[in-house]
Amino acid sequence: MNKRNHTKKLKKRIVKTAFQAGEGHIPSAFSILDILWVLYDKILKITPGKYGHPERNRFILSKGHASLGLYAVLGEKGFFSSQELEKFAQYGSFLGGHPDRNKVPGIEASTGSLGHGLPISVGIALGLKIKKIKRAKVYTIIGDGECNEGTIWESLLLASHHQLNNLHCIVDFNHSTDRALGLKNLKRKFLSFGWDTRVIDGHNHKQIFSALKRESKKPIAVIANTIKGAGSRLMENNPAWHHRSPTKEELKQILKELDQHEKTIYKNN
Repeated sequence: MNKRNHTKKLKKRIVKTAFQAGEGHIPSAFSILDILWVLYDKILKITPGKYGHPERNRFILSKGHASLGLYAVLGEKGFFSSQELEKFAQYGSFLGGHPDRNKVPGIEASTGSLGHGLPISVGIALGLKIKKIKRAKVYTIIGDGECNEGTIWESLLLASHHQLNNLHCIVDFNHSTDRALGLKNLKRKFLSFGWDTRVIDGHNHKQIFSALKRESKKPIAVIANTIKGAGSRLMENNPAWHHRSPTKEELKQILKELDQHEKTIYKNN
């Protein structure tokens, strides 16, 4: 199965899961799905059997409300049965609205309160440096809305000061925060904090892979330009869809849109 069909399959799984559960942050999950897939398929090299190895790469989804995207990928990669998604957000399920490291296999940190995932990642990266574990790297995805949190900028300063070149911060720059606070030139801001920074198309698998594989003497930032709700014109950049599930008719429409527009969204891949 090629990458386009694979991500389309996962998007369909995500929207069907949210429909069945009656809740979910579908557009946020769609926004980061391509990044997640490249991470778990090409970069992290994490398998369920070796998950606890001290020299493993680490990934933290700081914008934990996009958990459906991560759950779909973890299920596809065998961390748990994909059928568990059918129980998402139901009583007794270990798959809640936000990732819980004590319940969900493959989760490094419980997240959802915005602004916490990057500080945790900085701490892990610094710990790996102190222990001289050179092979392991730390990757985290933050949302552009999280950049309104002071803890993000404090973490950027700390990571730069300690030259944590084993740390990658990926910004899901889908402009959802523009209505509250425009970030404008985010690349310039990260550069001013001493990070090796690159801007990419967050839906282009080749660009994602290239950006995440590069080495540097500095912490690495990837500003990923994305579309919130990518693949569904009904949801794309529509604030009303931030946290809701589709009706039966909307579900049919979204599934149809995913089939019709996938080639357009990934035309540069």
